[in-house]
Amino acid sequence: MNSAQIKKTEKLNLNHFMQGLIKRNPGEVEFHQAVEEVATTVIPFINEHPVYLENKILERMTEPDRTIIFRVCWEDDNGVLRTNRGYRVQFNNSIGPYKGGLRFHHSVNLSILKFLGFEQTFKNSLTTLPMGAGKGGADFNPKGKSEREIMRFCQSFMTELSKHIGQDIDVPAGDIGVGAREISYMFGQYKRLKNEFTGTLTGKALSFGGSLIRTEATGYGCVFFMEEMLQHQGDSIDGKTCLITGSGNVAQFAAQKLIQLGGKVVTLSDSSGFIHDPKGLTEEKLQFIIDLKTKKRGRISEYAKKYNCSFHEGKRPWGIKADLAFPCATQNELELKDAKHLIKGGVMAVAEGANMPTTNEAIEAIRKANLPFAPGKAANAGGVAVSGLEMTQNSIRLAWSRDELEERLKNIMRDIHQQCVNYGSGKKQVDYVKGANIAGFVKVADSMVAYGAV
Repeated sequence: MNSAQIKKTEKLNLNHFMQGLIKRNPGEVEFHQAVEEVATTVIPFINEHPVYLENKILERMTEPDRTIIFRVCWEDDNGVLRTNRGYRVQFNNSIGPYKGGLRFHHSVNLSILKFLGFEQTFKNSLTTLPMGAGKGGADFNPKGKSEREIMRFCQSFMTELSKHIGQDIDVPAGDIGVGAREISYMFGQYKRLKNEFTGTLTGKALSFGGSLIRTEATGYGCVFFMEEMLQHQGDSIDGKTCLITGSGNVAQFAAQKLIQLGGKVVTLSDSSGFIHDPKGLTEEKLQFIIDLKTKKRGRISEYAKKYNCSFHEGKRPWGIKADLAFPCATQNELELKDAKHLIKGGVMAVAEGANMPTTNEAIEAIRKANLPFAPGKAANAGGVAVSGLEMTQNSIRLAWSRDELEERLKNIMRDIHQQCVNYGSGKKQVDYVKGANIAGFVKVADSMVAYGAV
């Protein structure tokens, strides 16, 4: 491309780009939010690199390769035929097979899955592992269903999904509502239909190809990333007071790793509110939470009663004074007013354990305050990283030890942090949002350029 052609290439404008995206994807507000968060920092970079402009990379990257929607019919225990809607959004396979979770929840729709799939594109790129991005699921809620009903649904869901996946095509994993039980039912049905034993799903049980520390990986990885951010400033987690939202898988193991590194975890939450334990969680207290949430399916308020601490019904913990914050519950749980509370309270850094838990307005306020903010695509990439390691173990027919896997995870999070530093370093502070977005973009974009107009 000569200099005359470069001059003719029209620069991208954020408002104009978003107007076009919203027009093409009406009503998909979660998807709009995810794209705008990335586009805000990536568009200036694209405008400085004409090759990405000429090849319309961002326009192509925000359009999934394909979206598969299908009917899932299953029979409940009363013999009544039920119908749900299943999805698989295969977003981008420029750097590897589509990779991303399956979510079973009544809130599942195309907007949420496209937001998650788009975010996954950058997250998987940052891991440095050869994984593309996808996301899927169904508007089916396993809660309140019997074991046999869940099994029949999973088998029916996989009967259709199996036509579109494979170890070199698309490798789904678990997500909200899809744990080891659901993965097992789906893997069994896939094996039955295809008559092959391959690592087409991750999150499997250890007895048939699963990986150690997969359960802990997202929470551990988030803490490892925070540790890297603090070490970059000559500090550490030891002695820091930490706020965590959520009390599920990510929150539990973020808390565990923080405790091991000398952090003091003082909050956890669920949809009913949050507990504040000024004395801090211990391994014993954390084990009570794990049993409460994974076995008894109880409410977080039961912790407050047992350990004589406060429970704040219907509230979030961002007004509690602390050093570090870890939103690990759900999307958009940290809003602008919450960000102001954190800034006023003297928080040193924020790391997202959940997917898009912070609104764009809150992110901007934290960035303007020059506080290190680790976006989920970087900080919570540990889960998919260990899923990628599970794929590798399946391919080579080997299983690594817990210590080996934790060290590999730590190295991956260190590499992700370094990529963020490389692309996000500024005069006052590393802009981790900018760094993660650009680093994740470049690897995928360069591959798309190399492939030509496909």
